[in-house]
Amino acid sequence: MTRSFLLTALVALVAGFGGAALWSFSGLGHHQTRAYLLENPELLPQMAENYQRKQGEERLASVEGEVVAPFPGAVLGNPGGSVTLVKFTDYGCTYCRISRPHVEQLIAHNPELKVVIREWPIFEGSDAASRMALAAARQGKFAQFHRAMFDRGPPSLPAIEAAARDAGLDMDAARAFASSQEADRELAQNMTIARQLGFSGTPSWVVGGQLFEGAVGPETLQEAIDAARDS
Repeated sequence: MTRSFLLTALVALVAGFGGAALWSFSGLGHHQTRAYLLENPELLPQMAENYQRKQGEERLASVEGEVVAPFPGAVLGNPGGSVTLVKFTDYGCTYCRISRPHVEQLIAHNPELKVVIREWPIFEGSDAASRMALAAARQGKFAQFHRAMFDRGPPSLPAIEAAARDAGLDMDAARAFASSQEADRELAQNMTIARQLGFSGTPSWVVGGQLFEGAVGPETLQEAIDAARDS
């Protein structure tokens, strides 16, 4: 949760934007609600978290089918897994690179985990890398390219070409697909979905009914995976 969102939510709750409705069932009036919350500030972070979670669930409900349906081949882990983790990622994003071994750790510890990668190039130079990743997915070599591209560092054109060769791609076919309308549509759709979910950057995650932004770490993601598996 970002500090700015937390502050906004807390101000809204204390001012009565959500607080009055939340507590009206108890018979408390607006001023009593405000006074109660001010006297018990330890409740506010939990209320803000619940508010954010509810907002996320509502946004996800309208696009969940699109979110979890991968671009053909753009999957890590178990393609038939019973639990799906979605990662919106960018090869030029440092935190995406940091989180790559976290995803590998989660895959190793969760045999039923299916990781759907949604290419969302928002950094300069990342578009070409994302297009090549989709081309790799088409050739059944997404995981190889995904790892090689992050290992090669920032996505310059020489690095993208080198990563594609590392992954063993048919280069002529890959270049042709990377410039295709199908690749255009996939990247446009991913951007639209990310914005509908309220994401502002990468990496961003969806698992079960929960949304996360940033390199939140494997522990947070594992908790969400456990909750999705148990639900």
